[in-house]
Amino acid sequence: MAQSGTRESERLPHACLISAPTREAALADARRLAAAAVCSGEGERPCGRCRDCRKVGAGVHPDVITVSRLTDDKGKQKQAITVDQIRALSADAIVLPNEAARKVYILDEAETMNPAAQNAALKLLEEPPAGAVFLLCTVNPLLLLPTVRSRCARYGVGGEEQTGADEAVQALAAGYLKAVAAGDEAQLLRWCMLNENVDARTLLAFTQEVRRLLTDTLCFRRKAKKLTRADMLRLCALMDKLAQYLKVNTGVRQLFGLLAAESLGGSGNRG
Repeated sequence: MAQSGTRESERLPHACLISAPTREAALADARRLAAAAVCSGEGERPCGRCRDCRKVGAGVHPDVITVSRLTDDKGKQKQAITVDQIRALSADAIVLPNEAARKVYILDEAETMNPAAQNAALKLLEEPPAGAVFLLCTVNPLLLLPTVRSRCARYGVGGEEQTGADEAVQALAAGYLKAVAAGDEAQLLRWCMLNENVDARTLLAFTQEVRRLLTDTLCFRRKAKKLTRADMLRLCALMDKLAQYLKVNTGVRQLFGLLAAESLGGSGNRG
């Protein structure tokens, strides 16, 4: 295999968490990273021209394997990636590659792994076989165990590596929900003005974290903190709206304006 200075394939860690607003975007980024991992061309990778890159593009490379939710006997997709699928992946990962120098495993909708599957994946990520690369695709990384997330390098929209900002995002979401629960429009507006300079990736993570907190509350895993069930469902819909706007590159400041206008649902203290 040809060697070159600082190509992406040489920087690629053994486990990557690829988060994007849609499943399709996450898979597209994963396929690009997979092509970089197995590329046999010269110069920057993926070159897009070599046999390996072309095979990845056509979805037929024997060393790039996608793991997705299975379907039942009626052709309906099951709810979760199971522990048996992860065990089968682990067994396959110790087998040498067929054509490339590496084997790449793309976990489609990684957040659908059930708890047993995530624990099995954690063991695999902690002790990866030599030459194996694992690409976990998700629209909501916060549905994965923190221990799983911590074992992966983070890649966001466009396949750019990012450092973890979980604590900052959690603080952002908690501050927002506190302002909304207070029902005070002025307090919410101050919160929006203080935070409107975050980037789009952080705002997307924020929408996912707010949704997670609201889901936990709706499932009685957290206290409601003055928010009614109707409030929480409305806020979940608002987070979905923000995520959709981010997909079409709406400006972050515009979206904070939307938060200021719609978060209280017309019930805030406007005095």
